[in-house]
Amino acid sequence: MVVVQRVKDILLRPKQTWPLIAAEESDITTIYTQYVMILALVPAIAGFIGMSLVGINVAGQTVLVPLFSGVLNMVVSYVMSLLMIYALALLADRLAPNFSGEKNLVAALKLIAYSSTSGMVGGLFSLFPSFWFLGFAASLYSLYLLFTGIPVVMKSPREKALPYTAFIVVGALIASIVLGLISAIFH
Repeated sequence: MVVVQRVKDILLRPKQTWPLIAAEESDITTIYTQYVMILALVPAIAGFIGMSLVGINVAGQTVLVPLFSGVLNMVVSYVMSLLMIYALALLADRLAPNFSGEKNLVAALKLIAYSSTSGMVGGLFSLFPSFWFLGFAASLYSLYLLFTGIPVVMKSPREKALPYTAFIVVGALIASIVLGLISAIFH
């Protein structure tokens, strides 16, 4: 799998791409090493550059995060991204039977990893912290990718895709809070 082509396909042609993803033979290690670990670098590195090298304009002054703190934040945010994707895959897998879907951890990881593409690529906007809202908008597209991927990858009926998506989003919010509290230990 070529990462750039997969990114382009899932972002521009999700309805055609989800069946291909669902049919692929894969495993957790391959999904992580050939996709997730690569894409998760985008927001981590862009965030470092944006906060420690570009900075934020506050009252006419450019404020920069010190380099050591920036590097530490980059590493912690990268690791937290990897953990978040796995935690949400576990949640999606556990919820599948509740929404008439098939319980399958690899399929759940595919769903979460590939639906997260938009948010991770949107991390490029972190290069310029004042454009944070564009990164947020890109993350919202990930919700659409999740919604369209659930019926195909988890084999849940289409009419159950919206509540299934909602439960995963709530789980993501809770996991974000927990992981945020954990990462605060390192700051």
